[in-house]
Amino acid sequence: MNIEEFFSQLDGYFRRNELEQVEPYLTSSLEQAKEEEDYGAYISIGNEMIGFYRSISRFREAFDIAEDVLLLLEELQLESTEHFATTLLNAATAYRAAGNAEQSYQYYRQALHIYNSLLPEGDYRFAGLYNNMSLLLEQMDQNEEALACLEKALDIVSRLENSGAEQASTLTNMALIYFKIDRAEEAAGALKEALQIFEACGRDGETDAHYSAALAGAGEAYYRMGDYPNALASYEKALAEVKKHFGENSTYGLLCSNCAAVCRCLGQEERAGRYEEQAREIYKKIGVQTQAEKEEGRKQ
Repeated sequence: MNIEEFFSQLDGYFRRNELEQVEPYLTSSLEQAKEEEDYGAYISIGNEMIGFYRSISRFREAFDIAEDVLLLLEELQLESTEHFATTLLNAATAYRAAGNAEQSYQYYRQALHIYNSLLPEGDYRFAGLYNNMSLLLEQMDQNEEALACLEKALDIVSRLENSGAEQASTLTNMALIYFKIDRAEEAAGALKEALQIFEACGRDGETDAHYSAALAGAGEAYYRMGDYPNALASYEKALAEVKKHFGENSTYGLLCSNCAAVCRCLGQEERAGRYEEQAREIYKKIGVQTQAEKEEGRKQ
């Protein structure tokens, strides 16, 4: 099959926000590659599917296709190649998003080992790996290690041309960790720079898929400062960005919960209730409990 045509069609669906077309197109393309025994196309499409299922919080499907592609690569004796490392990275990110830190860390470390053996120091692919590892380390409360990864990533992407979105994403991740360890001034500076870069990169109404994370970070910053109107505005703008790029996934549900909390601070109880109900519906759809439901379960 023509893999360039595949990516052109897929990019078109995302560009036009025709998310309902993506899964059937991925599935039929994967089946075609399998029938034609086009292993290169099968591996490329499989990796796209891992990322897609992760983005819409369908983790079981992401894990299944990841293990399928890794098994194929092993059968083709490609365990020490960049293709294997890329699949490990995508699988690790899916496991991280699903809360399986142990499996995620194992895959990230394995991918880093392969990159170190294949790529020159400062290669752009290290930046993506370091960024993703930092998110996992932050979740594991290894905050200094997470910042060290982000500093490495920022050093790499700052040297690349047309890397504004990558720089802004890295700065956003740094800001969120700075907030966590009470370095608010550094957090505010990194976040301000990230938002400026994202907004400068936007053209004709198009925004980077990671812009939502910077907006959510801004919402958290305003919330911590007690500026609830701006916190709500930032969270609601992040909601729109997440829905546009990923649909109503687990991140969308979390942002609804955040909006509800800010609405309560503003005394807007009815609006808060609507956001809470929306969050419950999303979590129910994707099989995730809300924090309130988890706490209620612990009481019983």
